[in-house]
Amino acid sequence: MYTAELIFEHFPELTPKQKDQFERLGPLYEEWNAKINVISRKDMESFYLKHVLHSLGIAKVYDFLPGQVVLDVGTGGGFPGIPLAILFPETEFHLVDSIGKKIKVVNAVAEALGLENVEGSHVRAEELKYQYDFVVSRAVTHMQRFIPWIKGKLAKKNFDDKRPNGLLYLKGGDLAEELGPLKAQLTHLNQFFSDEFFETKKVVYLTRKEVQGFHAPKVKS
Repeated sequence: MYTAELIFEHFPELTPKQKDQFERLGPLYEEWNAKINVISRKDMESFYLKHVLHSLGIAKVYDFLPGQVVLDVGTGGGFPGIPLAILFPETEFHLVDSIGKKIKVVNAVAEALGLENVEGSHVRAEELKYQYDFVVSRAVTHMQRFIPWIKGKLAKKNFDDKRPNGLLYLKGGDLAEELGPLKAQLTHLNQFFSDEFFETKKVVYLTRKEVQGFHAPKVKS
């Protein structure tokens, strides 16, 4: 069974407070998952590998900055948003999902851990009126179905001159057909994490310009 030590190995710069929060994360989700099934029961033994470390794969691609505001679309029980919020305590994270009971778990976990940089909302991304520096998400749906949900949600003015505002999306498998004409930057997570789970896992980065300019073809259900 994987423990929080797995996270400490890959992120050795964690503060004692962050280590404590990551250690408490597993028991909190065990407790909540017994009441509201937000994570597959068979996945709980590999919780720190398949959910926490996978979420933190985004941090191997980009270090969020203090003051940035990040939207996590289709967060489910809080991934990738909750682990990223622990790692980047000075970045604001807005976690949204269309299923209310999942957001109940998100807010309860954030409160238990004292994560003041997390807000969970029961809402569809398309309904949001705000704009963000980045959108993050974890394999919610087909990329060409997902992108229209976040059009207009990325701020035009870049917070960071080195990395234009955009989407950081965790996805696995062969993405050639799914990405189609999109000019995406792919980062393979197996260069950072050796477990076979990460063999085909990637972080897809799309700039705001790519997101705004995308016109989705009809995708089969």
